[in-house]
Amino acid sequence: MTSASSEPPALGPLLSVIQAPADVKKLTDPELTALAAEIRHSLITSLARTGGHLGPNLGVVELTIALHRVFTTPADKFVFDVAHQGYVHKMLTGRAAQIHTIRTYQGLNGFLLRSESPHDAYGAGHAGTALSAALGIATARDLAGTDNHVVAVAGDAAFTCGPTLEALNNIAETTRRFIVVLNDNEWSIDKNVGAIAGYFNALRTHPTYTLVRSRTADFVEKIAGKAARSLAHKVGEGAKNLLLPNVLFEKFGLRYYGPIDGHDLHLLVRTFEHLKTLHEPVLLHIITEKGRGYQPALDNPGKFHGLGAFKPEDGSTHSSGPPTCSEIFGRTVTDIAKRDPKVVAITAAMPGGTRLDIFKQELPDRYYDVGIAEEHAALFAAGLAAEGYRPFLAIYSTFMQRAYDMIIHDLALQGLPVRLCMDRGGLSGDDGPTHHGLFDIGFLRLIPGLIHMQPKDEDELVDMLHTMAAYDAGPSAIRYPRGTIKGTPVKPVPEILEIGRAEVVADGTDVALIGLGTLFEMAEQTKLLLEREGLSVALINPRFIKPLDTAVLETYARQCRVLCTFEDHVLTAGFGASVIEHLHSAGLHTPVARIGWPDAFIQHGRPDVLRELHGLTPAAAAAKILALLET
Repeated sequence: MTSASSEPPALGPLLSVIQAPADVKKLTDPELTALAAEIRHSLITSLARTGGHLGPNLGVVELTIALHRVFTTPADKFVFDVAHQGYVHKMLTGRAAQIHTIRTYQGLNGFLLRSESPHDAYGAGHAGTALSAALGIATARDLAGTDNHVVAVAGDAAFTCGPTLEALNNIAETTRRFIVVLNDNEWSIDKNVGAIAGYFNALRTHPTYTLVRSRTADFVEKIAGKAARSLAHKVGEGAKNLLLPNVLFEKFGLRYYGPIDGHDLHLLVRTFEHLKTLHEPVLLHIITEKGRGYQPALDNPGKFHGLGAFKPEDGSTHSSGPPTCSEIFGRTVTDIAKRDPKVVAITAAMPGGTRLDIFKQELPDRYYDVGIAEEHAALFAAGLAAEGYRPFLAIYSTFMQRAYDMIIHDLALQGLPVRLCMDRGGLSGDDGPTHHGLFDIGFLRLIPGLIHMQPKDEDELVDMLHTMAAYDAGPSAIRYPRGTIKGTPVKPVPEILEIGRAEVVADGTDVALIGLGTLFEMAEQTKLLLEREGLSVALINPRFIKPLDTAVLETYARQCRVLCTFEDHVLTAGFGASVIEHLHSAGLHTPVARIGWPDAFIQHGRPDVLRELHGLTPAAAAAKILALLET
C-alpha cells in the first residue's frame, strides 16, 4: 500500500490549472465532463493513501462543478451539510494540489473550515446545520442590502435531523432568495431510515420520476415558467404530489423542483442558471449515487463513507487486527440482550460506526435506528426505561452533546436507567476538532445521580458494560476510544464492578499516578521513568469518573507528596479537575499534576503526533511531577 508520505499523485491536465473557481467558468462543456473524470481519479488515488470520505465526494462531483460554474464564491455562499462532502469544493477553490494531504497533520482538514479558505463560508462536522446556518447568512445579506446568492447543500439524511426541520419552518418568512439542494442518495453513513427516508424513496422510485429522467432535456426547457408545474398534471392525480410534493416542501413555502439527475452536469448547470433568477425560496431535489465512478464504493457505500487507507485497485484494506472497542461493545451488548429480554439497543444513524449492526443482525426486534436525531434518541430511550426496559444508547461522544438537555432533564432528573455508550471518547485523530470526544467528562460530571466510567483495556470494557446492564438506579455512561486500547483479551466470565471503586494496581509513597482509561498505559510508562529516579510510585486505575473513589484519593493524597492524573480529555472541568476539587473540599493540599488536552480545539492529525505536540507523553508527565517534587 502506498505511503501517504511519498510523492503526491499527479493531477490531471485540467485539474492542475484550476487555481480558483473563475477557472471553472473558462472551460468548455466537454472540458467540464473531462474535469469530473479527473476529479474522481484524484479523489480515489489521494484518499487511497490518507483515507477519508470517499463515497460522499464521488457522489457530488457534478453538483460541485455546476455550483462553481454558475455561482461565484466567495461572494456567493455555499453551505454544505455535512462538510465532509466538501473535498471537491476544496479542489475547485485552489486546494487541488493539497488534496493528498487531507486529514493529515498540517494538511487540509476533512471538513470545511472558515480559517482554511475564504471560499469556505461555514464549517461544520455535524449533520443538520446547513439550512439554519445558510438562512442566517442569507438574512445577513438581506439586512446588508447585497444581492449575492446563498446555497445550502443537504443530504436526504439531514432531513431526519431536528434542526433541519426547524429551519424549514422559518425560511419562507425570513428571506425571499434562498436555494436548498437536496442531495438524495439514500445514505448518510449507513442506510437512511424512517418516514422521511421512505417518502424520498417513494418519490425516487415512482414511475413518474422514471418518466422525468427519460426526458431530462425536455424537462430543463420546461423548468422555467408554468410548464414545469403543468407537467405534474399530465401524469395523473395519483402522481401529482410525488412530482411536486407540496405536502412537504411547498407547505413550508419552498418552491420545489425535481427530482433531476444529479450526475447530468449540463442539466445541473442550466437548472442553477434558472434558479438564480428567482426571488423566492426554492428546493432542488437531485438524485445521486454515493460512490459514483468507483465500483468498490458503489458496492459498499457504508465502508466507503469514511475509511482509512485502501488499495485503489479493488478497495481492499488491511486487516484490522484485534477487535476494536466498537466491535467489543456491539458483541457484548448483543450477548447481554440474549440473556435479558428487557435490553434494547438504540443508535442515531450509526449502526456500523457503533457496531450495533451486530445487534441488528441477531436481535432485530429490539434494535432501533432513529436516524440523525440524537435528542429524540435520548427521549425515546427515556420512555423505554420508564416502562422497565434497559436501553443501551450508542452515540459518539461528539454527538452526545446534542442530547445534553435530555440527559439532564429527562434521564437524570427522573432517575431513568438509560445506558449512554459514548464511542470515540477521547481524541479522534484525523477527524479533527468536530469529532474529538474531549468534552463529555466536563459536561456529564456535574449532573446529579449519573454514573460515568472509562475502562483501561478491552477486558474492563466488557466488565463495565455488564456493570451498566445490572445498574438500574439511574442513568450511567461509559466512554471508550476509537479503535483499540491495548488489545487485551477478554476473560470468559465478566465481573460486575462495585460502583465508585477504583483499582489500586501498585502501592507507593512518593508519587501516585491516576491513569484514566486510554491513558492508563501512559501512566504505567511514567511510573517506570520515575522509578529510575529512585521514587516509590503508586499506580491507580480510577475506573469511575463519577462517583470518584474518594477513599483511595484521600489515602494517597496523605501518603504521597504528589498526585498526577492522566485523561484523554480537556483539562478544563475534566477528571483531574474533579480530583483537585475533592481534595480541596477534604482539606488536603497535596499538589496535583494533570496530563490532558489544553483549553483549545485540537487540530487533526495522528494521535501520537498530537500528544507529542501538546505534552501528553510519559516524559512530559515525569518532568511535571519532578518539578513539583522539587518545590
